[in-house]
Amino acid sequence: MTEDAKTSEAAAEPPVVTLAVAPAPHVAGMALTTRRMMLDVLIALVPATGMALYVFGFYAARQVFVCVLTCVAAEGIFTAVRRRPLPLKDLSAVVTGMILGLSLPWSAPWYVAVIGSVTAIGIAKVIFGGTGQNIFNPGMVGRAFVMICFAKAMGASAYVSGAAAGGLDVISGATPLTAARQAVAIDLWPMFIGITNGSLGEISALACIVGGLYLCIRRTASWQIPAGMIGAVVVIAGAMNIANPQINLTVFHHLTGGALLFGAFFIATDPVTSPLTPKGKLIFGAGIGALVMLIRVFSGYPEGVMFAVLVMNAMVPLINRWTIPKPVGGPMPEKE
Repeated sequence: MTEDAKTSEAAAEPPVVTLAVAPAPHVAGMALTTRRMMLDVLIALVPATGMALYVFGFYAARQVFVCVLTCVAAEGIFTAVRRRPLPLKDLSAVVTGMILGLSLPWSAPWYVAVIGSVTAIGIAKVIFGGTGQNIFNPGMVGRAFVMICFAKAMGASAYVSGAAAGGLDVISGATPLTAARQAVAIDLWPMFIGITNGSLGEISALACIVGGLYLCIRRTASWQIPAGMIGAVVVIAGAMNIANPQINLTVFHHLTGGALLFGAFFIATDPVTSPLTPKGKLIFGAGIGALVMLIRVFSGYPEGVMFAVLVMNAMVPLINRWTIPKPVGGPMPEKE
């Protein structure tokens, strides 16, 4: 065979196409990988984590460390049992551990963090097929499990029990939303900055906003979800303030108190457990915000972000069906 024939034959061969196969979420743009998204979340959590360390010190470091270590170990063990490649490099287990640790009280025993982490990885993630296959937020599943199993260690008294003995004078009182139920006056500035009591990651509204804006600017988080959550809370809380001006909680108290902002930017925006379309994301966020207000006002819990997120996670398939975009040129004509 001549050189010209070999050249023409090589030119006639189709090019080799390399396909990247990876678990969801799938996005347009090869640079936006799962690892890069998880790294963005870890960077965005730095302000909230730093504020938690400033206020709670060793207790915050212990909770976050135990949760991250247990989540990574649990994912490694469960993955090995399934005889699958270890997915630890995507940092999803680290993010789950960080979010779970920051959602716990400073005083929760170490075994609560361990059990919550194993539940988050084993039941909420691996059992559905691993990264990108879960339908519920793993961190919130883990927290809900320990909330039910260890009510005393996770209840309102856990935030103040032994605070003086631990040298934590700044958090020797009840959390802002619990204090409001007791008709105690609440200052907005400590809640905004973070010099108050509560779960580790929720105490500073400013830290949550800074980290959340970073995620939205990087397009790691969809702005429609926090906008829907915050908008729903503003509308409902504002209507309540107009109907009853003497109410103890204003719109700003609802926004800066509890885990609303932490949940809006870091939990609800999980791309695996949230809707696909912009309209669906707005509905999803508004639904979470409305449920949060419903739980805060009418239930025995002072906070409702965890339960609201899990309920709306279950609604995601239905929301996706409701918000299917119309094809360009209109729907396909039906055959007669």
